[in-house]
Parts: sequence; structure tokens; C-alpha cells
Amino acid sequence: MLKSLFTAVSGLRAQNLAMGIIGNNIANVNTIGFKGDRFSFADLMSASLAGSTGIQVGSGVMMSNVLPIFTQGSIVTTGNPLDLAIDGNGFFVVSNGNNNFYTRAGQFIINEDGDLITTEGYALQGWGVNEKGQIIKSMGNINLANITCPPKATESAELKLNLDAREESKTWNFSGGNSPPDPDTYNYSTTMTIYDSLGNGHSVTVYFVKTGDNAWTAHYIYKDADGNYKEAGSQDLSFNDGSEEGKPAGSLADDNDDTAISFDFGGGVPAVEVTFDYGTGTDEDPPGTGLDGTTQYAEDSAVNFISQDGNAAGSLENISIDEDGYVVGIFSNGETKRLYRIALATFTNPWNLEKVGNNLYAVTGSSGQPLIGAPNTGQKGKILSGSLEQSNVDLATEFTNMILTQRAFQANARVITASDEILTELINLKR
Repeated sequence: MLKSLFTAVSGLRAQNLAMGIIGNNIANVNTIGFKGDRFSFADLMSASLAGSTGIQVGSGVMMSNVLPIFTQGSIVTTGNPLDLAIDGNGFFVVSNGNNNFYTRAGQFIINEDGDLITTEGYALQGWGVNEKGQIIKSMGNINLANITCPPKATESAELKLNLDAREESKTWNFSGGNSPPDPDTYNYSTTMTIYDSLGNGHSVTVYFVKTGDNAWTAHYIYKDADGNYKEAGSQDLSFNDGSEEGKPAGSLADDNDDTAISFDFGGGVPAVEVTFDYGTGTDEDPPGTGLDGTTQYAEDSAVNFISQDGNAAGSLENISIDEDGYVVGIFSNGETKRLYRIALATFTNPWNLEKVGNNLYAVTGSSGQPLIGAPNTGQKGKILSGSLEQSNVDLATEFTNMILTQRAFQANARVITASDEILTELINLKR
């Protein structure tokens, strides 16, 4: 009878531990990034009856292991760009300054030092990158303090427009000084901004003059530091008349963009050398279609596209994070620039990671070392900005397990009660 008592006690102990695991799962049903645990039982060593090798009596039960369930939790949208979810098997790498930890909880904020941290103060880890996404710094804190976008002088500009083929040829006549070009000496004009090395924006007007059949010249006019109109240079454009096969009428033949136009804006700033691209002409090397940029059709002259690669200085106003984990800075001058790339880790045996609280996991000897890499590589998964991963606890399953565990506990308690009654009867035999 004593054996049955201790066997039932082992059952009570195991079911009590199971109820604790179920309770922890239910308690964390709303914990971001939480992974529920599952448990399994194993029987204790059986004992052979004295004098018998074929009859064994079990000694009870024990909890053999408790393992996390790393299934994907539901992804919910929050709209906060600093809320991140992982669609895959990876873990965020975070640090307390001394050790790295791993988490699926992607609620991040920016602290007073500019570090991107969890709500508990652990710094998110990543690599510094250049604008092309190439890693330029070793893995460390993602710090967004004192980030600016330096000014950049314009080096190249691209224009796509149509020049009206119906226009009559005109003679360019410009003497500079206080007066802009005479409207009778050009056919069309458009204005763009060119930046010097200090980030100063200068207005440059491009005057297009038709010089003959299928021939135009672009003149670049700006104001110097004294407010006088000056011509930086000119550029000849030629177009096809359609007489040659593969060279459609009105398509660009050559824009003669081999020579840069020099702008001396004054004010102690070096001259700016700018190459103006009007498209890839059919006579260029290598030849193009002549239709990817500027054309000469019998339609009103109109600009379709203007861009240049310079910019003024700017301060960081906001950030965005893409699926590949790039932290992109959005600056006050309208520029965007890649700043960091978030690191993710995977493990060969994540089930043996140690839970250390605050939604964090630590490496153990059984988990294996972290395999750290970029998002969207291997099995790490992609990052979803403005979203969070919910707990993967299924309440229906937990309530079912709770009922089964409660019944098992009650049954083991009944075994103890029954064994006690039998012992009582045995003791009473003496009377």
C-alpha cells in the first residue's frame, strides 16, 4: 500500500508541474513574441517483484521535459515603424552592454542616447552600412543620434522633354549682365536647381534654341554672386529625320554629353562641373533607341522629367525599416539614406535556449552558437515594420490541457484516498 501512495504522489507532483506550465502559457497569452511551452511525461523505473523476473510494477511518473513551441504567432499591424515582427525563424539580437540575448518581441523605442532599444533597455544590434547597403561597421548598437545628411554638389543631371518640331529656327543673342535672355532669341526654357559643395541651391535656366532642321542647342544661364546673368556653356542636340532604318523620326541622335558644364557661382565656393544627360541617342557609342529621353515631335514643348544628384544638408526626421532589415533615414532635405542593417540569429537547436525573462533567450551548451546574419537570408525570415508578433498560445488548447491535467490530478488524489482506506482496513484487522 505504501508503494501505491508514493506512486500517486509522483502523479500529483507531475500534474502540479503541468498545471504550472499551462498557467504560465495562459498568463502570457497577450505577451508580444511569447512562445508557449509544451510538456511530456515519462514513467519512473519499474521494480521487479521479489523472486520474479517477469513481473514489474511501475513507480510512478515524472515530467521528462519542457520545450518551447516556436510556431509563428499572428502578425498584427500597429503603424509604429519601430514595431518589428519577424516572418520566419530568426531572433532579434539585443545586448545589455556585456552579453547578447535573443528575442522575438519587436517593440523598440529610442532612448536618450539615440540607441534603438527594447522597452526593458536592451539595445538592438545591427551593422552600419553605406548607401549601397554594404557593411562598413562591425555589429553593434543601432544609434540614431547626431545623424545628418551632408551636402553634395551636383555632378550629373537628367532631363527628358519634347522639343516642338514645328518651331522656327532662332538666333541666340545673350550679352549677360542684369538682363535675362530675350524671349525672341530662344524657343523654350525650363528651370532646375543645381547644388554647390556647401549645399547651396542655385537656380539654373536651360534655354533651348532651334538652330536648324532637327538641331537644337541648350544654353545654361545662372546668376553669379553679384546677381548678374551668366552663361555657363551650351550643348548641341541633334535628332533623326526618319530617313535611316532603326532611327525613328524625332528620336534623339546625339546629345553631346561628353563635356561637363562648369558653373562658377562665386562666394568662395569651387566651380560645379555638371554633366547633362538628355537620353541615349542612336549615334552614341553604344547606340540607344533615341526614345528613352528627349524627343522632337510636332507637339508643344514640355518637360517630362528632371533630376539631379546633388542635395543640400539635412537633419534626420524619420526612419523606415524594410523587409531586408535596412534602417533607412528620411532627412529634412528630402533625401533618404541607408544607415544600418538589423542582425537576426538562428540556432541549430532553439528548443534548448534558456528563458531568462523579459522575453529574452540566452545561449546554452545544447542550443548551439547563434548563426547571425541579415534578414531575408537562409531561414531567418523577413522583417515587417509597423507590426508585432502576438503570442502563439492557443487558449482553446490550453483550456483543454487544463481540464485533462485537473482530472489527472483528481484521479491521483483518489488513488491516495483509496490506498489510505485500504491501510485503515489492514490496521483494523488487529482489533
